[in-house]
Amino acid sequence: METEMTVTLRRRPVPGCLRAALVALAMTGLASGSATALDITGAPSLDAAVASGDLPPAAERVPERPLIVSFDQDYKSAGTHGGQIKMLMRRAKDTRQMTVYGYARLVRYSESLEIVPDILEKVDVEDGGRQFTLHLRPGHKWSDGDDFTTEDFRYWWEDVANNEALFPVGPPAYMKAGGSYPSVEILDAHTIRYSWPVPHPDFLPGLAQASPRYIYAPSHYLRQFHENYADAEALAALVEAEGRRNWGSLHTNKGRLYRNDNPDLPVLQPFHVETESPSERFVFERNPFFHRVDPNGLQLPYLDRVIVNISEKKLIAAKTATGEVDLQARYLRFDDFTLLKQNEQKEGYQTHLWKIAKGAHLALYPNMNQIDPVWRDLMREPDFRRALSLGVNRYEINRAIYFGLATEGQNTMLPGSPLYAADLRENWATFDVEKANALLDGLGLERGLLDGVRRLPNGEKLEIIVETGGATTEETDVLQLITDTWREIGVSTFIKPLSTENLRNRVFAGESQFVIAPGWENGLATADMSPRELAPTAQIQYQWPMWGQYFETNGNAGEPIDLPEAQRLKDLLNEWYGAPDHEARKRAWDEMLAIHSDQVFVIGLIAGVSQPVVVKNGLRNMPKEGLWNWDPGAHFGLYGIDTLWWDL
Repeated sequence: METEMTVTLRRRPVPGCLRAALVALAMTGLASGSATALDITGAPSLDAAVASGDLPPAAERVPERPLIVSFDQDYKSAGTHGGQIKMLMRRAKDTRQMTVYGYARLVRYSESLEIVPDILEKVDVEDGGRQFTLHLRPGHKWSDGDDFTTEDFRYWWEDVANNEALFPVGPPAYMKAGGSYPSVEILDAHTIRYSWPVPHPDFLPGLAQASPRYIYAPSHYLRQFHENYADAEALAALVEAEGRRNWGSLHTNKGRLYRNDNPDLPVLQPFHVETESPSERFVFERNPFFHRVDPNGLQLPYLDRVIVNISEKKLIAAKTATGEVDLQARYLRFDDFTLLKQNEQKEGYQTHLWKIAKGAHLALYPNMNQIDPVWRDLMREPDFRRALSLGVNRYEINRAIYFGLATEGQNTMLPGSPLYAADLRENWATFDVEKANALLDGLGLERGLLDGVRRLPNGEKLEIIVETGGATTEETDVLQLITDTWREIGVSTFIKPLSTENLRNRVFAGESQFVIAPGWENGLATADMSPRELAPTAQIQYQWPMWGQYFETNGNAGEPIDLPEAQRLKDLLNEWYGAPDHEARKRAWDEMLAIHSDQVFVIGLIAGVSQPVVVKNGLRNMPKEGLWNWDPGAHFGLYGIDTLWWDL
């Protein structure tokens, strides 16, 4: 059975990115089916609750038309209910990863990275991508058994997003298109429509993210914490009992769907946290009202529970190698692979290598918003950035640290992307000491007669401090090799390890010179995916944090862009959003990628590094070859942990 997707064209053609999404929604193998077509079977672990009347029968716990998950992939097979899996995390706040791994979204990415329906039964995209009508699945329920309806969308929009106590500066920016918020129409209990005056190509992709853009909330639960609905005295007592500042703080604390930090908060994910935080062991029980079923009518998830144990980060690889987990990838690194392989037979697991899809596994970020005027001017010289890139021996890094298995070159698209071009990765990425020295000479950075270290225009030594937030030796090992080759071009280098928080604070304040960190998150982008990462749009972008902050705050903080090439990237991003078709979007992407390749705003080092993924023998439905990516991908989420089952 195939997923229904209604496409109605009104007055204007659907933009290319939306048209591609619509085709994906129409063609996906994640099919919506009728509950009457299958005999729905629930997990035996819930039989006692059904017999006692605490739970309705399985057929009444799924929507009238649940999502029937197909098993077309070679590694997928229909399974059986029961059992649990164990995994390790570093801290209690990592419980949010279960929202990522569970990956139940209004719409989601399929394994082929197409947007498909999930929680929603279908979406009508109309009026050239200006209007989206969302169709919920009748009979869908929250994990506590209460109905999931458009009231939950209305509540979030009117009582949360537009309430000054909860969103003081107005609804989230992701609800804007062309500077305007949508008009929201509740058509019935299962149909809601969002309309903008201009196309909103980010709307569906935003709903499908690893960290989703929530546009709904469990209204039946959260009303008890909202001043518009709760008894004033009772609410004041709750605020005091919870030690919160006011009712807004209480409501926010109780309603964070992404974080998995409130066992009482109903969810739509396959598993629901049962453990209060803080704890060293978190139990996630199956959601008895989950909306997906397998082709045989078994309600998913197959597993009864997931156990998340908290461990020191430095011990996770060792504990994984001694068989303490059933599924693990987070906090494992490529240099753990040898240890993991050595223990496979003894501990009964397999170690797979999945591809990491970042534009660069590691890259160097020159801070062009440096507060020191001498360094700021130097950072903004393209030939300075190019020379430093030419002074990196990527071949040596690849062989010495990654056994020659990584991809050398700049921070750009990977071969699997339709936007990939080999020259973009190779540009300014060869190891060429002579050319690098010539570029630095051309900038007037003369070498000292005794030490060979170049001098800045103010006479000080050209000493670069590279800050790293990595808690392992990988980044420092790479930097040590770079230190040796940069010495050949007259650059002295110091490595400064910091906590991630301190590193970011220094970057944001313009105090850092260089940072080593991963490159672009999505190295497999298509022309119909937003190129926001390529333009100054976020403070977290280490190469231009103040320009990004200026964009994020609508000019209320940070600094306006004052570099023509960076401004051109911002202009091209606007062109992408206003583009009428796929080809126009691709032209914007191509020029943005070309600018980055020429200007070397970020010095890419290595890409295509493999991620170790450990899977216990007998645990089915995880692929041997996969994509380990945050967005799109949601790490394990792309492959459906609700379909994992034990074949023992």
